[in-house]
Amino acid sequence: MAKVMVSSWGRLGQWEHEVRPLAERAQMTRQLQAGMPGLAHGMGRSYGDVCLNPGGLLWRTTGLDRFISFDQETGLLRCEAGVLLRDIQRMAIPRGWMLPVTPGTQLVTVGGAIANDVHGKNHHAVGSFGDHVRRIELLRTDGSRIVCGPGEQTEWFAATVGGLGLTGVISTAEIQLRRVAGPWLATETLPYNNLDEFFALADASEADWEHTVSWIDCLSGNGRGIFLRANHCAIEGKPVPAARPRTMPFVPPVSLVNRLSLAPFNFAYYNLQKSRAGKGVAHYESYFYPLDNLHEWNRMYGPKGFYQYQSVVPRTVGRAAVQAMLAAISDSGEGSFLAVLKTFGERESLGMLSFPQPGVTLALDFPNRGERTLRLFERLDAIVAEAGGRIYMAKDARMPRALFEAGYPRLAEFLQYRDPGISSAMSRRLMGK
Repeated sequence: MAKVMVSSWGRLGQWEHEVRPLAERAQMTRQLQAGMPGLAHGMGRSYGDVCLNPGGLLWRTTGLDRFISFDQETGLLRCEAGVLLRDIQRMAIPRGWMLPVTPGTQLVTVGGAIANDVHGKNHHAVGSFGDHVRRIELLRTDGSRIVCGPGEQTEWFAATVGGLGLTGVISTAEIQLRRVAGPWLATETLPYNNLDEFFALADASEADWEHTVSWIDCLSGNGRGIFLRANHCAIEGKPVPAARPRTMPFVPPVSLVNRLSLAPFNFAYYNLQKSRAGKGVAHYESYFYPLDNLHEWNRMYGPKGFYQYQSVVPRTVGRAAVQAMLAAISDSGEGSFLAVLKTFGERESLGMLSFPQPGVTLALDFPNRGERTLRLFERLDAIVAEAGGRIYMAKDARMPRALFEAGYPRLAEFLQYRDPGISSAMSRRLMGK
């Protein structure tokens, strides 16, 4: 089998893997009995090491890309685990249905969305991806097959949703879609000047707006930003805008996101969005997935790649913790352009290792500047730990084990369901072999 150098989306390095494609469900049981620890790998859109198995085996799942059945009356979809969220949306929306939850890119597989229990801009309204999964077929490396869901083998289901691909390889899934009137959203853009205004907007929007999120200027000192909210709406006859995808054509010798560029980037972005404040209409692809039309955008961070740091902290200490993190970033001389601040609803995740919890989440991208960046993360870790929060493993590449264990109190319960024939760089780093 091919030896391939594989990187995750953060491009922090490349590591040799043996890659074996999975394309036929009937052959998977035999293929998974590989004699060496492997890991399911879809689009590789995780930022850190959750999708990597350096020196080991990857089972590439993108060939498992078939729709099995779709009930247009109920919206229940059954598909293989390698189907992209993009392909579900493009099949379902013309038929009056849509995925209830998607992350900031639709270029991820169903299996990856379940394994990381991804969330969107509407957690307060509908929860995370796993809340809409009705059935999973899980294949283990010992040849066994487990069918689980909210009403059967519920502990296996809770371990697999958000389980980082460590309980087995998902072959198929059933997902309950939600009805929509079409591809359009009624939107409102609202600038805010500080964190108090952000939290007031977030609280005021939860009852009447399904999708809420904000961009925050982490260099401003006062926490100013742009709050976005949206609801699905019906519009007849409006032409769908033509996609104009572009590609970041090369890896620049240094990160384009740096101390010289960040301040003018953030200033320009804030004022541009402020000038567009008010109500509007947006197509779902441009609203939910603004970066998908810039292919290979991760190259802009240069040859050393970048980290994403996403945390969630309880709402009772949310304002103080976010303010402390912004102050630590300012003091460090670092900064982030892709900085997202939003609230999660008052619901606990069903997955044992799912990331969302009631509170406020801040996601930040940082160019990899080596020890300088890692020192900043140590300061952020201390703030998150003191607040009783956790780090999102789909985006992590360096979380200390103590913070992981404190942030995920169901870890000991989860470990009972690990497949001994599956391993990842993250599992070895945080859970041992």
